[in-house]
Amino acid sequence: MSSDNERSADPGDGAPEQLALIRETVRKAKVPRAKPRTWRGAALAEELPVARVLVNKGVLHLDQFFDYAVPEELDAEAQPGVRVRVRFGAGGRNVRGGRREGGGLIDGFLVERLAESDYTGALAALAYVVSPEPVLGPELLALSRAVADRYAGSLADVLQLAVPPRNGRAESRPSPEPLPPPPVPSAGSWERYAQGPAFLRALAEGGAPRAVWTALPGPHWPQEIARAMAATLASGRGALVVVPDGRTAGRVDAALTELLGPGRHALLTADSGPEKRYREWLAVRRGSVRAVVGTRAAMFAPVADLGLVAVWDDGDASHSDDNAPFPHVREVLELRAAHGRCAFLLGGTNCTVEAAQLVESGWALPLRADREQLRIAAPLVRTVGDGELARDGAARAARLPSLAWQTVRDGLRSGPVLVQVPRRGYAPRLACERCREPARCRHCAGPLEAPDQQDLNCAWCGRAETAWHCVACGSNRLRARIIGARRTAEELGRAFPAVPVRTSGRDHILDSVPDAPALVVSTPGAEPVAEGGYAAALLLDGWAMVGRPDLRAGEEALRRWTAAASLVRGQPDGGTVVVVAEPTLRPVQALVRWDPVGHARRELAERAELGFPPVSRMAAVTGEPEALAAFLAAAELPPEAEVLGPVPVPATVPGRPRRPGDAPQGESWERVLLRVPPGSGAALAAALKAAQAARMSRGSGGQVRIRVDPPDIG
Repeated sequence: MSSDNERSADPGDGAPEQLALIRETVRKAKVPRAKPRTWRGAALAEELPVARVLVNKGVLHLDQFFDYAVPEELDAEAQPGVRVRVRFGAGGRNVRGGRREGGGLIDGFLVERLAESDYTGALAALAYVVSPEPVLGPELLALSRAVADRYAGSLADVLQLAVPPRNGRAESRPSPEPLPPPPVPSAGSWERYAQGPAFLRALAEGGAPRAVWTALPGPHWPQEIARAMAATLASGRGALVVVPDGRTAGRVDAALTELLGPGRHALLTADSGPEKRYREWLAVRRGSVRAVVGTRAAMFAPVADLGLVAVWDDGDASHSDDNAPFPHVREVLELRAAHGRCAFLLGGTNCTVEAAQLVESGWALPLRADREQLRIAAPLVRTVGDGELARDGAARAARLPSLAWQTVRDGLRSGPVLVQVPRRGYAPRLACERCREPARCRHCAGPLEAPDQQDLNCAWCGRAETAWHCVACGSNRLRARIIGARRTAEELGRAFPAVPVRTSGRDHILDSVPDAPALVVSTPGAEPVAEGGYAAALLLDGWAMVGRPDLRAGEEALRRWTAAASLVRGQPDGGTVVVVAEPTLRPVQALVRWDPVGHARRELAERAELGFPPVSRMAAVTGEPEALAAFLAAAELPPEAEVLGPVPVPATVPGRPRRPGDAPQGESWERVLLRVPPGSGAALAAALKAAQAARMSRGSGGQVRIRVDPPDIG
């Protein structure tokens, strides 16, 4: 005993006993509340003492659930769906007091509680419950598992995309009380579509129609989406709409607020900030709000009793996630519609090949307006080809054809004029100089390229082409050039000195411009909305967009053009669009006729003949050459799988952002494309996932990355 204790015992004989009693009381009080990380010796929950946990490890060979013991102190909070912290990686040898100990702390989700575990060894205990808020429900878990299997990824990686990070302040606030269903809205501008009112009626009556909607040009589509959501809410069900970016989400948000008032929907975008976004997400998860408008991550929003899923402009690259396993919004919402038996709406002013396939297969029905309504809503489209440019003295001097100059002058008399300019970095693919037919490989029909400006090689299978000739016209001359790709706002400002010039692009994107004479120079996708619509639009350097080295070049060019032209006033109001591109090109003809559906159907037929996606399923596997070769040798691919490649992956340009699939700077990677016929996509994804899991469990060196259904295959 210390001298201090001896002095404290002098006043009376009972002091040592009192001190010992205090120490024993404190010791007993701390036992249940100290929360030792292993909970050694702690009593387990009387009922369902086993917790099945998904640990936050995205590696494929750990893509499974792990069982943990539930201490009695955590029994009330450890409910299915909550976030937990567990010890992981200790191995089975470090066992004390019937509990596995050691390992590092890691986040996870408690999936379910069980009476007993099928694991025969000692279980580690839950370290603690991060929050009693259940954030992972059975429907979201099943959807995430389906997405992981489709894209050869892990469930943990999908949940990283599906469940937003926790925010304690947002979690501590209660969500508002849910509002009663709104009344059934009127059809409004849906009357312009032959099947529009019937589609709304089916939603309001609790039906599950599936439609591919080709929207008319003009400003009405946000209100039409809002009416579809309102009709679904009127049936007592929830609605989810995913759009490409925050600006588009803001337009739908404003339309829905105007139609139904505030408090009936949540806006889930990255621009909201982590706290506000998590608060809105919790309101959806708790059932306070049953309608969601958001960007890509909102495709996993846990809407209760989902009655409608919708995606706008599914061809936009923003709908494809840049994080593993790289899911696409359209595919995820198709899974939700099929599993949840709810309505599906794929809309846009354009029509992708995937949308045309949904209609062709009968999975969805078309929702279009007749030609009379289209003539009222669409602007007049005129073209300027290479022949006219060569004969046009003004075009040779100022790099802008006379027709474009006249259109700008006429348009500025009544309102703003939009000028769309392809962003820098657009590199055209090779095509026939005479008829513009894309140059393709004779073996796999992939695009040809000339990296050294001399030898022709296939970008897919890597075979050399020594005697190419055009299959359409027989010419053996190739073309790859960009006409006027660096037009600037300064040049237009000098040409029209009395007119204000506004720019909208990568560094600064405008949301809207007033209804006053002005020149608005924009890159594709950054066009601001004009109040009252643009009086005219110029779509410059069309060859730069149609000639990109991409399977989707024509489809993407038409999508960009229709998106810009849809902002122009209709032809009865004087709206005019001039596109500087060869008039004989298929996308240009589709724009002139305003027939994106016909273009998509022809593209689908051509891809079916050549075995291109989406008729076939593809996967891109990239990595270091030795690791890639070992991976392919070990993978048990389906017998019908076709291996294209390997081909070198273009080196990352220093100073530019690295895209998914690009090789790290200073490293030489290769890429292989794996193609399978329809019906074998699931087998291909399973084989790739198994091979990657086996490779990781062995600790094989080198990096290998898998992307199923890559949006860009050359």
